[in-house]
Amino acid sequence: MKVITKIVDLQNELFAARKEGKEIGLVPTMGALHEGHASLVKRSVKENDITVVSVFLNPTQFNDQGDLDRYPRTLEADCKLLEDCGASYCFAPSVDEMYPTPDERHFEFPPVSTVMEGAKRPGHFNGVCQVVSRLFYIVRPNRAYFGEKDWQQIAVVKQLVKFIGMSDSLQIVECPIIRDEDGLAKSSRNSLLSKDERAIAPAIFKALKESVEYAKNHNVKETHDKVVADINAVEGLEVEYFEIVDGNTLQDVTNWEDSPYVVGCITVYCGKTPIRLIDHIKYKE
Repeated sequence: MKVITKIVDLQNELFAARKEGKEIGLVPTMGALHEGHASLVKRSVKENDITVVSVFLNPTQFNDQGDLDRYPRTLEADCKLLEDCGASYCFAPSVDEMYPTPDERHFEFPPVSTVMEGAKRPGHFNGVCQVVSRLFYIVRPNRAYFGEKDWQQIAVVKQLVKFIGMSDSLQIVECPIIRDEDGLAKSSRNSLLSKDERAIAPAIFKALKESVEYAKNHNVKETHDKVVADINAVEGLEVEYFEIVDGNTLQDVTNWEDSPYVVGCITVYCGKTPIRLIDHIKYKE
């Protein structure tokens, strides 16, 4: 595996590969890689001739400087994981390399980009679209791989692909959440949890999982309220939002019959710092 920091060097490598008819997979990441990322990389390696993994902590998608400062940075360990997974290239540019001048582009794809994370973190998805579109232009992949843990992000990226005219050449591949044995969704932020915080965090998925059975005999509001109450009852956990939505439009549903595809999306603050954890559950698909 080659580690590349310059856009032109990566493009030269990929130009030669593309000339030989090789297919390219891209896994965009912000680093601090874990088993969830590894599953995306391994799938890309299986489905493509070349796999590029970007490791870039993108400042434009953070609306909280403290959150950016706390985000783990583990490039050496990341490269080891990527090599073990069979990646072809680790693209690890500097901020100046990715943004030689400020990115003034503005992306908004209502309603999917303006609810939930879009409402709670103003500018977040604009930053995501800025960096992801740059990566798409640089790599020109055949497929790009995203984890379902960031459920809303996938919906936004799909809209982005249409907007930049890559729908015919680029496939967005959605990959299942990878969880620890106790149910906690793998996340780079998990490494920031203290031992006590890590012990209570699985209550998030426990409440979501139990609510699927509960929902069979209760309405949407009752199910929503139960999940929030169950999680908030755990000392050290506080629900920021829990939305039960149509899995495609991300608009709230009020009755289970409103959509054939219903997903519950949640964000929970864990601990005193606190660490922001996201997850989701499918009620109908």
